[in-house]
Amino acid sequence: MGKRIIGIDLGTTNSLAAVWENGESRLIPNAFGEYLTPSVVSVDDDGTIYVGKAAKERLISYPEKTASVFKRHMGTNKEYFLGKKRYMPEELSAFVLKKLKEDAERYLGEEVEEAIISVPAYFNDMARNATKRAGRLAGLKVERIINEPSAAALAGQKQNPEEDAVVMVFDFGGGTLDVSLVECFDNVIEILAVSGDNQLGGEDFDNMIARYFILRNHLEAEKLSAETFAVIKKSAEKCKRDLTDHKSAEMVVNCAEISAKTEISRKDVTEFCLELFDRMRKPVFRVLMDAKVSADSINNIILVGGSCKMPVVQQYLKHILKRKDIETREPDRMIALGCGVCAGIKERNEDVKDMLLTDICPFSLGVGIANLKYPEVESGLMSFIIPRNSSLPISKEEVYVNAFDNQEILHMNIYQGEAMYTKDNILLGQMQAEIPPKPAGQVACKMRFTYDINGVLEVNMHIPLTGEQKQLVIVNNQLGMTEDDIRKKLEEYEKLKLNPAESDENRYVLEWGERLYMQCSGEFRDEILQRILYFDHVMSQDLYQIPKVRKYLTVFFAYVEKIMETYVNIDSSIFEDEDWYDDEEDEETDREFKGWNEEDDE
Repeated sequence: MGKRIIGIDLGTTNSLAAVWENGESRLIPNAFGEYLTPSVVSVDDDGTIYVGKAAKERLISYPEKTASVFKRHMGTNKEYFLGKKRYMPEELSAFVLKKLKEDAERYLGEEVEEAIISVPAYFNDMARNATKRAGRLAGLKVERIINEPSAAALAGQKQNPEEDAVVMVFDFGGGTLDVSLVECFDNVIEILAVSGDNQLGGEDFDNMIARYFILRNHLEAEKLSAETFAVIKKSAEKCKRDLTDHKSAEMVVNCAEISAKTEISRKDVTEFCLELFDRMRKPVFRVLMDAKVSADSINNIILVGGSCKMPVVQQYLKHILKRKDIETREPDRMIALGCGVCAGIKERNEDVKDMLLTDICPFSLGVGIANLKYPEVESGLMSFIIPRNSSLPISKEEVYVNAFDNQEILHMNIYQGEAMYTKDNILLGQMQAEIPPKPAGQVACKMRFTYDINGVLEVNMHIPLTGEQKQLVIVNNQLGMTEDDIRKKLEEYEKLKLNPAESDENRYVLEWGERLYMQCSGEFRDEILQRILYFDHVMSQDLYQIPKVRKYLTVFFAYVEKIMETYVNIDSSIFEDEDWYDDEEDEETDREFKGWNEEDDE
């Protein structure tokens, strides 16, 4: 058997995998026969790791042992304590990647050796390196990462080739927002500019809806248990999905502490989420400004990411861009499909080997220099060598001189960011060289930055006066794990019990039942308990009956969920329309985007 390369959309809310096969990019189903695998990880008392649907159910029943939305913290020092162990974001991401790898190997019948992984265009170098480390921990070689909107553009161009067109890709997923301008011609896709917000996504709308529910029901958030808040959050997510197809929806919460229902309309969302819409607007206009392109000169606007399913998001975009033509191309799946195309290119497949994707550097790169004009200001100034939105690969050189008389050591700190002062940017690395003591401005230092399409920054330092040359390849280990840490973790993960694929459906149904058991009371709780106990018995005694009993349990649990929604009725209030929100426009949007809520947020 051969070894394959797959493409992976490692999402905040859900993740997908794809492969180039028979002349097209194909999504890879998981153990449930579904394409979306929830990016959720949970740890059981015996050390078993659950990933995906089963883990998502445990967000309510075992919130202290379950983690989600960890992609937002890739490349940071944030730690997640699950049970008695602590994990970094890249470790949790590694479990998701490992699950996708196993699903792919089962589907392909071949070993998967390498993966192309997508990242938000606005991920900094630390987050990108953390993503690569996650791949390695999952047993994958990751030589190439691709910006999510670039992957979407690649898939779009493959599906519907466009000539001499400028396209805006609005990628709004569960946890991040990326906006890109792309120029398409022949088999070339050139990224012109990117902008975004790594802390804005569908998750924020869930939080705002949950907050609105708490406020409307006069609850004190700080007094709610973790389990109760998890129930509210899950109900808020369901309400958001319901608002995709309907102008109003009921948000129902039934658990030990709360039994309440609140009607929420799309108009309400435009009122209490104004801050989110304002944050959405900023990267849209920034990318137009950076590319020096006007909104009316864009040939096409493509919406990508599950959060674009929200009609209020679609209508807001139409409003700020003063356009009606917004195109959808499988918003949940476009990034993964593009990663599959990229995997085909990497394999040098005949169908796509001539396609060319040019990417850009999303952040400026440079060095810190002395603030000689205002020495009382403690921070140095940022001197940009590679400006943001520069096409990759790129190599640029700048010359600097000693700032002070008789200076004997020249310190050069490498930064990433857009701020004027270095203290407000991200320190990537440090270099220094001994120089002969000379008057200020007499010793030159050449700094060359070379940044490749895989996000690797090589810095060369040359002192012509002494002939000394130094080289630094930026791999930031200040955050995350060293090579020794990775080796030890790989050995540790070999011993971990990752929940086997054949039991995924069983585990999911059990976790669903446990969650409902915690939310219900009285006869329903007793009935749920008895059915779970019987299913446990069947799993240990009669393997042939498992699918049949599991099906009956699924129908029963769905019935319980429906009944829970009818427990409580309270009045609702409707806010006035926002200036940009229009009912007739909303109806038109509904017709255009009918059927979008088949999948969850990406």
